[in-house]
Amino acid sequence: MDHFNRLVSEQMATMEKLLFLQAELERCQQIEAELQALQNETDLESIQADIQQMKKELKEIQAMFEKQTEEVINSYREMNLTQTI
Repeated sequence: MDHFNRLVSEQMATMEKLLFLQAELERCQQIEAELQALQNETDLESIQADIQQMKKELKEIQAMFEKQTEEVINSYREMNLTQTI
């Protein structure tokens, strides 16, 4: 009977360790998932910041292009006026 009780006690201790490790594993996996989500969120914020910066630069370049177009048109008009006179 003592042998049986010792085996059951060892098995219960092993079961306790098993349950503890399973709970720890689940907890760590949850933390891992949260950290990955935060990392993705950080990446998303970084990409969104890049997009906003590029949109700003695009507007500036579009404005510059429009100004240059106007200058080209005005120069062409002046050239034609000078040549026809």
